[in-house]
Amino acid sequence: MAVDRTGTTAAPDRARRPCDLCDAAIGKVLDAGELGRLNGIATAVTLEAGGTAFLEGDDSSYLFNLVSGSLRQSKLLPDGRRQVTGFLFPGDFLGLSTAGTYPYSAEALTAAALCRFDRVSFIRMLEGLPRLERHVLRLASRELAQAHDHLLVLGRKTATERIATVLLKLVARIGELGSAGCTLDLPMSRADLADYTGLTAETVCRTLTQLRKRGVIASAGLRGLHIPRLDVLAGYSGDL
Repeated sequence: MAVDRTGTTAAPDRARRPCDLCDAAIGKVLDAGELGRLNGIATAVTLEAGGTAFLEGDDSSYLFNLVSGSLRQSKLLPDGRRQVTGFLFPGDFLGLSTAGTYPYSAEALTAAALCRFDRVSFIRMLEGLPRLERHVLRLASRELAQAHDHLLVLGRKTATERIATVLLKLVARIGELGSAGCTLDLPMSRADLADYTGLTAETVCRTLTQLRKRGVIASAGLRGLHIPRLDVLAGYSGDL
């Protein structure tokens, strides 16, 4: 194994069959033989919390599929401030840059496992696997749609609407639904939420407190939230 400067551990041992873990995101569109070909160009990578898959401006030599854990996408503004552009969860594909460098950094919020693909080898494989090519195009289209949604959150919504919208999006990705509502175990900090929504950390905390006082959400552990009724939370999102 080799650990690079970002805290990434690469495990090229094929016995681990990283693409067996990627089935939910990529392998589901391939048959057994095609999945074996994909596995042949994949390397299993693990990140410790705080480690980076890649940094903004690095050569975009690899593509990644997130198998477990969660990542944060971010960019540095010219004045040194950070803008969080997204949160990634199992099944997400990252590194789909058309430029020669990555346009953002991808950092681990929790311990994470990824499949890493050499870009040249992956693109060559796409040319011979139209189903995989169409699937990757769908993933890229979803990423573009999410970017448009994020612009709406930043530009047109109040602080309460921004927080409610983000919580609803997180419910769709990582929420645990039960008979008494939904529970969210948030991997990101309040500062991450602030840099994602364009608010200050103080405003994020104050808005969450207001939602708690109104009974819209309740605390559940250190970073967890319980949402008794999603329809009530949706009413605060400004989308109804």
